[in-house]
Amino acid sequence: MFDKLVPDKYFKSIYNIKYKNLKQSGVKCLIFSINNTLVADSFKKPTNKVKDLFEDLKNMGFRILLVSNQSKRRVTPFKELLCVDSAYLALKPLKFKYKKILKLYNLESHQVACIGSSLLFDMLGANRMNFTSIYVNPISEDNNALSKLSRKVEEHFAKKLTKRGLFRKGRYYE
Repeated sequence: MFDKLVPDKYFKSIYNIKYKNLKQSGVKCLIFSINNTLVADSFKKPTNKVKDLFEDLKNMGFRILLVSNQSKRRVTPFKELLCVDSAYLALKPLKFKYKKILKLYNLESHQVACIGSSLLFDMLGANRMNFTSIYVNPISEDNNALSKLSRKVEEHFAKKLTKRGLFRKGRYYE
């Protein structure tokens, strides 16, 4: 199970990802998590910097989706302001929403990259689907109670991964 938590790529933030390399490798669809990946939990809408990045990515020809375990109320402002499709209450790391996305957009697993700040939800979900999994550092410690609990569990697993030489926070790679 530990290997399913290990991201294929690891960057400091969404702004450090080498999107041109992803495009060249055949990735057509980018799936982003919202909380602590795009913005801190306390933000109610995307920043201008996120909007600019998404416009650049659309101009590169990527299909962009937001997939979140959060409610429709949380996801909708991001969907609307970023002009992208979304899936809320996704129950990541379960496969259901991901399979639906593949079918709906006629995509193969190798054409999808999943970008998130959670080993337990984003990386596990992406790796279970054989997507390219890209981990970014969480933006802030500004978490709700459930997020704080999952971060504690994630820290435990991250330590085990580090001990086994599989992953180390702060050691970025492509």
